[in-house]
Amino acid sequence: QVQLVESGGGLVQAGGSLRLSCVVSRNIFRSSFRINDMGWYRQAPGKQRELVAFIKSLGRTNYADSVKGRFTISRDDAENTVYLQMNSLKPEDTAVYYCNAFKDERILTSWGQGTQVTVSS
Repeated sequence: QVQLVESGGGLVQAGGSLRLSCVVSRNIFRSSFRINDMGWYRQAPGKQRELVAFIKSLGRTNYADSVKGRFTISRDDAENTVYLQMNSLKPEDTAVYYCNAFKDERILTSWGQGTQVTVSS
């Protein structure tokens, strides 16, 4: 069963915008009557996967310094979907983007296929 389906990536010029979506299976999006903490991660060629944004169960958000002020994470609880609005994109944002639920810094399920974001200069 596919637990995470990311979409919305593409090729965009520097300064452009993209909105990523991640549809999460219900058993991963929620547990014990609460919504799980959700994060967007990215992995550039030759680099380790990094957490770029997360949204906690009660809605608090946080961002990596490299994307702060440009990216916004949000979610639709009714649709079990997490979004990442990416503005003012830079070539260094080029990566495969993934989402996942996590608890105590540990992801809760296998990675999805991700969605490729390529920013041209």
